[in-house]
Amino acid sequence: MPYFPGMNPYLEGYLFQDLHSALASRIRAILTPLLRPRYAARLEVSAVQDTSLSEDLGIVYPDVEVVTASAIDPINAPSVTALTPATLTLPPPVRVRIPTVEIRDVTRNRLVTCIEILSYANKRQPGLDQYLQKRSRLIQTGVHLVEIDLIRRGTRPISDAQIPASHYRVTVTRANDRVDVWTFQMQDPLPTIPIPLLPPDPDVPLNLSQAIQQVYEEADYDLTLDYDRQPPPPALSDSDRQWLNTLIH
Repeated sequence: MPYFPGMNPYLEGYLFQDLHSALASRIRAILTPLLRPRYAARLEVSAVQDTSLSEDLGIVYPDVEVVTASAIDPINAPSVTALTPATLTLPPPVRVRIPTVEIRDVTRNRLVTCIEILSYANKRQPGLDQYLQKRSRLIQTGVHLVEIDLIRRGTRPISDAQIPASHYRVTVTRANDRVDVWTFQMQDPLPTIPIPLLPPDPDVPLNLSQAIQQVYEEADYDLTLDYDRQPPPPALSDSDRQWLNTLIH
């Protein structure tokens, strides 16, 4: 697999769910020795509905299943040409499992910090509204919120003209309403970000580059990725496509 300094855009397709789960587990493993003995990192899995078809984003949701047409008796067919409608059997809503890393105070099991790795289901309807409600609830109850967005497509939870356009983003919203935003491109290494805890305990660092490189090494994604094709949408700019082609070839 080509060496990507940061996020590999080819993983934004059908392999993203695997990357999502593996990265959440890796983040917990990296943070655990830094949090002891006052805090523990736990994986919490929630389920949201997603209704988009798989060809929209190249992820492994069920496709349109059957196309049928009503039969016409050629002997008794009317002289006027009749158009027979096709019948599409659409897939039911898909329940997507989304892992979250929760940091809890071990003495009271209090939720201190929530680390969300955003998924496609978080960034488009109907899951977007559900995620925004969860986000608002966490902030209102004084929980620190870390949002790791490694998907170029979809609606981001925070929209502000002061935030530079970027492929990817990490946002740390502290319980005191301070918001720090890291923006980076696919050419950039992922940042090391602070994970806030309860005062007076200092932040602990999370090296996202270390985390994702370890996932890359463990998962053997190169066995199934096709680098002769373009990465999943949205389409890259000319300069980004040129950089990507140089890296791959």
